[in-house]
Amino acid sequence: MGQDDKLALAPRVAKLTGDMLEFTETPKAVQIMDEKGKPLLGGDHDRRFFEASWMHKYMGKYYFSYSTGDTHYLAYAIGDSPYGPFTYKGRILEPVEGWTTHHSIVEWNGRWWLFYADTQLSGQTRLRNVKVTELRYNPDGTIQTINPLVAKSGKDSAAP
Repeated sequence: MGQDDKLALAPRVAKLTGDMLEFTETPKAVQIMDEKGKPLLGGDHDRRFFEASWMHKYMGKYYFSYSTGDTHYLAYAIGDSPYGPFTYKGRILEPVEGWTTHHSIVEWNGRWWLFYADTQLSGQTRLRNVKVTELRYNPDGTIQTINPLVAKSGKDSAAP
């Protein structure tokens, strides 16, 4: 995790072979910057990368999403290249029951979907269940934050 006043842990990115079983290059560090162009620091627990990254492309931009770890947010940053740099833009998902924020994002039939896990059904951290809810973009390309407690009620989700 490093020190609070030092650069945050950097995620890595690498191109895969066609069969997606090997890297075609050495993984490269990716920088996540704040809105002023400064790299995020380790002490920025609400925005810095911790684990569980995913990348997708929407409207010509690359969206790098990830878990913040101890604050349990699913955050995202946007860039022009899959190698970054990426600018932090916000949260995709507020904390879920069971605190895990591992996820994936896919487009299907012209709509975007967020898959994630929680412990709502089991009540046990080790027994996670998968959830899906529609991901919605604002006109400027930012993502509307999802509150899983609202999505849990069915008011904010629709299965594909």
